Amino acid sequence: MVDPRIIDITLDEHTILWRNADIEQERRIAIFDLIEGNYFKPAREYPDGYSGPYRIALSVEEGRLAISIAREDGSALETYVLGLGRFRRPIKDYFAICDSYYQAIRHATPQQIETVDMARRGVHNEAAELLKERLEGKIEIDFDTARRLFTLICVLHIKG
Repeated sequence: MVDPRIIDITLDEHTILWRNADIEQERRIAIFDLIEGNYFKPAREYPDGYSGPYRIALSVEEGRLAISIAREDGSALETYVLGLGRFRRPIKDYFAICDSYYQAIRHATPQQIETVDMARRGVHNEAAELLKERLEGKIEIDFDTARRLFTLICVLHIKG
């Protein structure tokens, strides 16, 4: 039976050095939303025909994202390693706009908050498209899955 979706996702806690309450909330929401609805289909066909659902573990080492994919029972299938050089700017921009957004929530008018939120969504959407592009031919994902995965990639880049 084909079931191309993520049923569990973990982040390498050793990679995450520090996060504040706002970032922790973003992480929780991204994981919840991802598990509730996603499309995730590795391009490789496995010898036994396994086609989901998947357990995913994300980690970052030496500027590379590792996406470890496992079966529903937890047995490993494969790990994709993706260079993150092209994501440096989107990650930096996303952190900057999120900081502005969190400040606006606390001190700005509703109209100012909406303006900053629109900019935040724009950066997030562009980064999601880039992620989809970089995974092309390796893992097929939909746009919403890409957005949530990008949020989690950003969480992995917090250095304190």
